[in-house]
Amino acid sequence: MDGQRADTAGKYSSLPADRISATLALDTPVTEVSGVSAARARGLAKRAIYSTRDLLSNYPRRYLDMSRVSTIVDAPLGEGSTILGSIYKIELKQPRPHLQLTEITVVDDTGTLIVTCFRQPWIARRYHQDDRVAVSGKVEFNYGFRRMTNPNIELIEDHVDEQQGIIIPVHPTTSSISGAWMRRLVGNALDRCAGIDDPLPLSLRLKYRLHSRQCALQAIHFPYTMDEAVQARRRLSYDEVLLLELRLLSQRAQWQAQHHPTSHVVDGVHLKSLEAAIPFTYTDEQKAARDDILAALAAPRSAKHLVLGDVGCGKTILAACALATCADTGTQGMMMGPTEVLVSQYARSIGPLFDQANISWAVLTGSTSNEERAHLTARFASGDLDILMGTHVLLEKDVCPQSCSLVVIDEQQRFGVDQRAALEAKGDGADVLSLTATPIPRSLALALYGDTTLSYIHERPFAHEPTVTQVFSHSRRNEAYDVAREALTAGQQVYIVCPLIGRRDSPSDATEESYAYADISIESYDDIQDDNPRAARAETAQLRKVFAGYRVEMLHGHMKSEQKQETMDAFLAGDINVLVATTVIEVGVDVPNATVMIIEDADRFGLAQLHQLRGRVGRGTLAGHVCLVSGSKAPTALKRLSAMENISDGFSLAEYDLSLRREGDILGNRQHGASSLKLVNIARDARMIEAAHDDARAIIDVDPDLSEVDHRALRHEVEMIFGSPGKEIS
Repeated sequence: MDGQRADTAGKYSSLPADRISATLALDTPVTEVSGVSAARARGLAKRAIYSTRDLLSNYPRRYLDMSRVSTIVDAPLGEGSTILGSIYKIELKQPRPHLQLTEITVVDDTGTLIVTCFRQPWIARRYHQDDRVAVSGKVEFNYGFRRMTNPNIELIEDHVDEQQGIIIPVHPTTSSISGAWMRRLVGNALDRCAGIDDPLPLSLRLKYRLHSRQCALQAIHFPYTMDEAVQARRRLSYDEVLLLELRLLSQRAQWQAQHHPTSHVVDGVHLKSLEAAIPFTYTDEQKAARDDILAALAAPRSAKHLVLGDVGCGKTILAACALATCADTGTQGMMMGPTEVLVSQYARSIGPLFDQANISWAVLTGSTSNEERAHLTARFASGDLDILMGTHVLLEKDVCPQSCSLVVIDEQQRFGVDQRAALEAKGDGADVLSLTATPIPRSLALALYGDTTLSYIHERPFAHEPTVTQVFSHSRRNEAYDVAREALTAGQQVYIVCPLIGRRDSPSDATEESYAYADISIESYDDIQDDNPRAARAETAQLRKVFAGYRVEMLHGHMKSEQKQETMDAFLAGDINVLVATTVIEVGVDVPNATVMIIEDADRFGLAQLHQLRGRVGRGTLAGHVCLVSGSKAPTALKRLSAMENISDGFSLAEYDLSLRREGDILGNRQHGASSLKLVNIARDARMIEAAHDDARAIIDVDPDLSEVDHRALRHEVEMIFGSPGKEIS
């Protein structure tokens, strides 16, 4: 620590001693903050608060404006209000099996308010009779009382908190540290760092009229006005994005300096032959993406390019073109997909194009025999094989290309950072082309992949009839079955998707890895979901009765590879009429005759996943029809499902999803350093993200390692947040 402090002091050597001391204090242990005892330090550690910087980054999640408090009797019905009162009574109730609720009676001088909190029994332990609380939420009137359901509740412990005109910050807390104590500790940390230096160059502060860091930290924690809090959040949000982008771009610059890139031949005979064999004409967006990719491959530096294309827009063809440049350059290429089903699709769709272009290729998966595997890996190691496509098996040590200059990662968000890095390491300085059908808005893509160039494709290469999407309640499931019967009668095929393989209470029946519940807010008793989602095994048996006379089979990710391939081949051939599946069919399944999909318990999937599934139907000349069956009455879930009915474009759907949720939920988890974005809202702050990305790129272009005097403080901030320059962000 002493060495680190000395290094930091050197970066700030031009500052007065008191400012250096304040700046150094930012990265001292939180125990050096006044009031942080050993017990409180343990409590803070539960929120990953170990340093003074961590404590000051524990930003308020909201504010109580005590000048806008309503009395119980005056609070308008159907609108959000903050009410200050005392707890008269707390009761734990269980109106249904597996459902607990906490009911709190709050009183003030004007009346009584009943507060109901679903599935939060800990509230009964946190609050007590006669506690002064501020409750914020929508006021309703039923059963003779004014009521709030699942409101925000804040314990008012300090007398000063109740003074009119005071804005009280509501910080995230722990069970052992109350809101009042958290405010006190944050205030002490601000005092300790008074006079802290601002790492942001003055030119950028003036460009965007941003507060200084000192003022922003003070104002976000203890604002005098709500506008002051907004301006503080704007400054600190910009910092978050700029530092993340600087880290990504500087890390990429460092990587470039340590490897030997390949400048690919992008006008060779193999590529021309392959493109001549493509049975359709590029759309304008495809052509623009193709040109972006080829320009990146031809450049004298290693490319890192991401193609974001909606379902069915022709991304795989672009990957084939990129791989063809390897044959023209005299090098090799690799393409990795997440499932054997998807990789088999490569063989059917682009394998024949490689053949016509005289490009040697092969497929390697977990079901490849040992003898065939040994043969393929030997050919690849000798340079006799131009292109090798496969699943995670490509990461194994026995897969050693002679001269790999390009790796293609399909559905790249399904692979971890380490897996992607392992494939990239198969070639020194290899170009990387990533593909994803997960619709990611540009602002989110920049935040996640700031060191990557981007191409977007929205259009499909063929004119398709639009897919119709309808939402059905559980009681109307038979109407969805009628849609399926009509398609079957016409000789078409049907998917039925379930969230589970088998019953959740059976140890042997695990869920699919990609299965994820959507965030559901509970507003009333009636919003409680059915706790028994449809499972594929039981559903298959039931549907054989519902669709008597048709062949109904099951497909899920825990089947053996041979079984999965046999089932998919039979479905593709039309021998199976109804395929009951889990999300294993989400990518790489192309059956033009499949026109209807019924998704059971659709509210349990995210919008991006529902859109991916929807893309499996309507892939031929016939229109698709998707039936979303849901028993939920939760407003958020219903909004999402309604969006599926009204929005067909994946990127528009993703923008809408961001407006309802946070950026991490779009992909199912936070990746690539995005967890550092505590304040940024990807949907709201899109313009800020683009600006910060451009600013970071301009800085890195002239100072790749942030060693210039004006950038040393920025470098220190990047290192404190993300670690040393060689450490990967994940």
